[in-house]
Amino acid sequence: MCLTAILFGEELSKYGFGRLHPWNNERIYYFWSKFQQMGLDKNSKILIEQPELGLEESILSFHDKDYVELVKKAGKTGNGYLDAGDTPAFRGIFEASSYVVGSTLKALDIVMRKNNGIEHAFSPIGGLHHSKRTNAAGFCVFNDIGIAILEARRKYGIKKIAYIDIDAHHGDGVYYEFDDDPLLYIADIHEDGKFLYPGTGSEWESGRGNATGTKLNIPLNPNSTDQDFIASFKIVEDFIDNKVQPELIILQCGADSLKHDPLAHLNLTHNSHKYAACKLHSLAHKHSNGRIVALGGGGYNKINIGDAWTAVVEAFIEN
Repeated sequence: MCLTAILFGEELSKYGFGRLHPWNNERIYYFWSKFQQMGLDKNSKILIEQPELGLEESILSFHDKDYVELVKKAGKTGNGYLDAGDTPAFRGIFEASSYVVGSTLKALDIVMRKNNGIEHAFSPIGGLHHSKRTNAAGFCVFNDIGIAILEARRKYGIKKIAYIDIDAHHGDGVYYEFDDDPLLYIADIHEDGKFLYPGTGSEWESGRGNATGTKLNIPLNPNSTDQDFIASFKIVEDFIDNKVQPELIILQCGADSLKHDPLAHLNLTHNSHKYAACKLHSLAHKHSNGRIVALGGGGYNKINIGDAWTAVVEAFIEN
């Protein structure tokens, strides 16, 4: 039986910037409440795994040492911002951010080792796709995705990785770090950068140098619907199935692309997330020995968080 691991624990709720901030500390519980309401916590195809603290060595594989030291210092005082004003410091921010990294890496390890028959994993507080090597950005302190990509290669010898991002915001911290990497295939469906942060991810951006053609950026207009998303995702399916044939799939499934998110302008429903996860699940079994790691990403409407992320989990266990 194919199993799915869910990373859940109080440690992941520590990554949040206070009650009044869009990325508050309750986001994981919005997911967990819906998860329990649906009885998924009792499903025989799901195993709950505890969060894990990431090692500084892993964080330094992606991030500049001076920046890591800055986060450490900020976590002792809890003062100031780690970027131009979106990502405030708080006491313990280094440890909280390290748990995000460690939990994403634990999800990767579980999937790669197929511990207890687990082929898929979901870490709801992960997918921090804006963070750069030298600074935080857009609520993202450490880029757990970039770290996981490097770890998959270093530890498991994985070469071809498909990274799919359906968050409303372009995953600039991943894209520009790997835009010249010919073995990281990126497909990023997001609201057009003319209308929201970070303003990047134009359709013409398809990779650089030897990596030209290994990246897809698909901007959606404001008020786009499930129909628009699914039409775009069919392009992604063809790209992964016929061009990539990856050894590992990583999905960033931000819930901010759903209707009524306060920071974006798309009109999707959880059906878009269900569709994407179903198709990627099938492609993972076709090309990647079932290996797929999903990460929650953004999302700032509590109902949408529950609906979108449980739809992804359902897709993994129903197919």
